[in-house]
Amino acid sequence: MKYLNFTAIAVIIGLMLAIQFQTIKEPVERDTRDTWQLQEDLLKEKEVYSKLLQEIRSNEEKLAKYETERNHSKELVLRETLEELKTQVGLTEVTGPGIILVIEQAYEDPSFGGDVPEISPESLQRLVNELNMNGAMYISIEGNRLINTSVIRDINGVTKVDGRSLKDFPIEIKVIAENKKNTEKLYNRMQASQAAEELYKFDSLRVNVSKPTNDITIPAYEDSIRIKNMEPVESEKGGSK
Repeated sequence: MKYLNFTAIAVIIGLMLAIQFQTIKEPVERDTRDTWQLQEDLLKEKEVYSKLLQEIRSNEEKLAKYETERNHSKELVLRETLEELKTQVGLTEVTGPGIILVIEQAYEDPSFGGDVPEISPESLQRLVNELNMNGAMYISIEGNRLINTSVIRDINGVTKVDGRSLKDFPIEIKVIAENKKNTEKLYNRMQASQAAEELYKFDSLRVNVSKPTNDITIPAYEDSIRIKNMEPVESEKGGSK
């Protein structure tokens, strides 16, 4: 019994010595920095914080500028699209590479060829169709712009284009092509024009084709464009207008 008590006391003393030794071997770490070092560290942290704020503000300014430019770009695209559509339908004056056709009487003395020649709507329409098939983008006849809804027809024995009479010669037709290459192609094709041959054969009229030039100007369509069989779409209930 005595030996057991002695052993227990020895174990307790050994544990106490071990704990004390470990405490001495591994002291608790403490912040040994002085006040100056703490102030320097604080200043560094403030600098980092200030730089972060500057970067945030810079990025916010960039985002705001980008948003403004994007909105401006949308408006610019809409304006450009509107101008493009107006040009396509003939509401703006256009200048570009092209040729000029002049239709004149084949004979200076009308009595030599019989009656005073007149250009028929069918012959003029064939000539216009031939121009379109060979690369014409914009056409004017005697200063009047042709558009998709233009009408060439006979009214009371007189050929008229959108209501304007073609009674006097020569008749000038201006044509603009997409580019110089297409203008050359158009010029070569019209040199051997089937419609021009028919005008000479049946109507006693000659078609003279000018050499290509880079500054043909065609005016805008002057009349109001009437749109038939079209109605505005009504918005669905609950939808935005």
